[in-house]
Amino acid sequence: MSSSPPDEASRLNSALVDAAARAGERPPLVLIDGPSGAGKSSLADLLVRIWPGGPRPQLVRMDDIYPGWSGLDRASAAVGPDLLEPFVAGKHPRWQRWDWAGDTAAEWHSVSTDRPLIVEGCGTLTRANASLADLAVWLDADDAVRKERALRRDGMSFATHWDQWQHDFDAYVLRESPRGNATLVLDVTTWPLAGPVSVTGQD
Repeated sequence: MSSSPPDEASRLNSALVDAAARAGERPPLVLIDGPSGAGKSSLADLLVRIWPGGPRPQLVRMDDIYPGWSGLDRASAAVGPDLLEPFVAGKHPRWQRWDWAGDTAAEWHSVSTDRPLIVEGCGTLTRANASLADLAVWLDADDAVRKERALRRDGMSFATHWDQWQHDFDAYVLRESPRGNATLVLDVTTWPLAGPVSVTGQD
């Protein structure tokens, strides 16, 4: 079995240290984007687990925000003014949950400005959103591996919408060039990343 490039874990470690320095006295903002099945949720969960001392990061998943299967663009546009801009400014960041079962907008959730924030999901790295991030991560993975991961995770509920979602995602990529907006690009075709990931050099 092939392994991920041996320096990917160390590159991630260095990028997190740099993000904390860039944020200064404010808690860091980390955005994670990439195609479906690339490993965004897994990486976000890992970062929450290995974050160094201090407040535990808050994690917001775009899956909880998309207003339905055709909602990638709307969620991508809304997360900036509703959540990211207020977080960076220290002014009442929040996001609205989408009730997938009821197919309707649900309650609002507030986010603390005293704890780091990680937002993961397709559509996070628009040019406007990425400009606010202390670390903007794009994940690459083999297309066949991605689809297998996504369908194994979400089953037939995603299988019936795969083509529509991929079409919308491709349009987003052409419009916003999210990979080019990233400050760190990782290949996670093989998961977990080779080598230990442990953030050092932060207070």
